[in-house]
Amino acid sequence: MNSERVADLGDKIVEKLKTIYDPEIPVDIFELGLIYDVFVSENNDVKILMTLTSPNCPVAETLPVEIEEKVRTIEEVKSAEVEITFDPMWTQDMMSEEAKLELGFL
Repeated sequence: MNSERVADLGDKIVEKLKTIYDPEIPVDIFELGLIYDVFVSENNDVKILMTLTSPNCPVAETLPVEIEEKVRTIEEVKSAEVEITFDPMWTQDMMSEEAKLELGFL
């Protein structure tokens, strides 16, 4: 697979991630800075490294499943797996300017 196709698929994955919202904050998980990395293998297997706003996040069980299911709806994606990490811990500094503006932090 060439790098252009990987980049196109990466863009589609990011667009899909921007449709998923933290239930307590009216901003999508990508703009919140919860997505640390997206890996796409040669076989179109996708692995997403992400965090949560806190270890006690009420959606810790359901959000990764929702993400995997939505990413799998992209035609080219063969499989999707979400890995949760708290290293580094999420802070408000990780939010995009757009998210900070939306939440009144700017």
